[in-house]
Amino acid sequence: MMSPDPLTFVARLREALGGIAKAQLHEPHFGGREWDYVKDCLDTGWISSVGSRVSQFERMLSHHVDGRPVVACVNGTAALRVALELAGVGPNDEVLIPALTFVATANSVSHLGAIAHFIDSSETTLGVDPVKLEAHLHETADRRANRVLNRKTGRRLAAIVPMHCFGHPVDMDPLIELGARWQIPVVEDATESLGSHYKGRMCGALASLAALSFNGNKIVTTGGGGAIVAEDPELARRAKHLTTTAKLPHRWAFIHDEVGYNDRMPNINAAVGVAQLEQLPRFLAAKRALQKHYETVFADFPGARLFRPQPWAESNIWLAVLVLDHPDAAVRDALLDASNAVGLMTRPAWTLMHRLAMYRDHPRATLATAEDLESRIICLPSSAALGFSHV
Repeated sequence: MMSPDPLTFVARLREALGGIAKAQLHEPHFGGREWDYVKDCLDTGWISSVGSRVSQFERMLSHHVDGRPVVACVNGTAALRVALELAGVGPNDEVLIPALTFVATANSVSHLGAIAHFIDSSETTLGVDPVKLEAHLHETADRRANRVLNRKTGRRLAAIVPMHCFGHPVDMDPLIELGARWQIPVVEDATESLGSHYKGRMCGALASLAALSFNGNKIVTTGGGGAIVAEDPELARRAKHLTTTAKLPHRWAFIHDEVGYNDRMPNINAAVGVAQLEQLPRFLAAKRALQKHYETVFADFPGARLFRPQPWAESNIWLAVLVLDHPDAAVRDALLDASNAVGLMTRPAWTLMHRLAMYRDHPRATLATAEDLESRIICLPSSAALGFSHV
């Protein structure tokens, strides 16, 4: 069994990146009309959550989620929280989420007073494994009067949240079918997958509700931002109402009919997003070209391989991922240390959710694959600008 050599890893990484001295993991590229659109906001005074750029951003974004209604908000965590609330998740419910995810997925559940229930992933997609999830449901859940309960805790299993890990699509069809059979809503965490496709369909439009993110490190950024995507226009209207402090329309009166959130995206952020969306096709082409270049450079790298999406998936390659042949956290950390020491930023997968102090005692399935992957994944520099020369 051959372990990857740190010096060879750094050399291959430098070769793949054209010999540049330093590279971030994922940084934004502002090569469009960002300055013009932001200046227009400043010149006109429309910088907050009311303004034409928010509506324009939502219309443009809708084209990338199969024409579905979109509600822009302040970040991806808020978007997922609102999507879960629209799906009926409430206090003391349990929500089935992958242990291998960014902490925001779990936090959005907690913000509703619900309980994150961790499930295992698939090595072939890095996302939720539908076969293991179904086995876990048979082992854990009871159906009672149109409700599915965790027989160990007595709590309702209120939603399934598959997340497209690093932008690589999850196998969604069996998860949607599983959710329908068990009568558990599926809410798509598409926060990393704008521009990805599953069997020719757009990620973010694969379940009845979805969440997107436009954080500074995403393929398209608004600085900070997110969006709720709803198949049902009525749910989208409710999302907009909830995220706008639940204020009823009136020329001058402040009347709010329920507890809402001050979660709408500011116009100045949306202005950046409009310019970014205009460049999305170029970003996607560059990132996919960088992935192919990585595949060539690391083709015969001993002890590791570049992760490739399934044949039915077209990933946005938000992050390119090197996967060690065998689980070994010490080897992984040696590669991370060597590359970061020379200014080439690499990162492991996130600490698994059930290892975090606040989620340590939460319900969970057997997480053998997620735990295996945690010690094998290395995320490589993946900024769109790194791929422009390969298009």
